[in-house]
Amino acid sequence: MSVMPDLQIWIAFVLAAEALLILPGPTDMVVVSYALTQGKRSAWASVPGVTLGDATALILSLLGLGAILMASAELFNILKIAGALYLVYLGIKTWRAPVPETLDDGAPLQHGRWRIMAHTYMATALNPGGIVFYVAFFPQFLSAEKPLLNQVAVFGATFIVMGTLNSILYATLALQVRRLITSYRARKNMNRATGGFLIAMGGLVGLAKRAA
Repeated sequence: MSVMPDLQIWIAFVLAAEALLILPGPTDMVVVSYALTQGKRSAWASVPGVTLGDATALILSLLGLGAILMASAELFNILKIAGALYLVYLGIKTWRAPVPETLDDGAPLQHGRWRIMAHTYMATALNPGGIVFYVAFFPQFLSAEKPLLNQVAVFGATFIVMGTLNSILYATLALQVRRLITSYRARKNMNRATGGFLIAMGGLVGLAKRAA
C-alpha cells in the first residue's frame, strides 16, 4: 500500500487550493504593490518572502499554534491586530513613497532585497488566517489509513509551491500594468491607490473573525 496520498485526492487538493489562492489576499497585494511602485527587481525580491511566510505558517500550524488560535480568541486577536497594523504600515509607506520622474527598472532599489523579502514574509507569516487555514483545510484531504507526516509533507509542499507560483503570476500581471502607466501623475496616483488598497486590506484583516 502506498504511503503517499492517492492521486485523485491530491488533484482534488490542488483544485481546491487554487480556487482559494487565485483570490487576492494580503500577501498578493504586497507583491503587487512592490511590482507596481518599484518595478521588476523589487517584485522578484518579494516572492521568496511569500514562500518562507507560507512555510512558516504551515510549520506553526503543525506545532499546534493553529489549533490554539482556533481555541483562543485573545491570541487570535493579538496576532490579527499585529498583521493588520503591519499591512497599514506598508500601505502608508507605499502611499508616501517617492515617485521617479521616469520608469527605470535599472535604478537603485528604494529598499534592499532582503528588506523587501522581510516585508513580504512578515505580511504572510503574521496573517493568523493563514495559520488557521492549514488547520481547517488540510484535514479534509488526509486519510487515517496512510502515514500523517507523509501526507502533510506532500500537501504542504504542494501548497507552498502553488502559493509561490500564484505570487509570481500576480507580480507578472502587475509589471505588465506598470509598463502601460507612463506619466508621472499616473504613477503617483498608482502609488496612492496601491497604498490605499494595502491600508484597506489591513482593515479587513483587522475585522476578520475566527472560524467557529
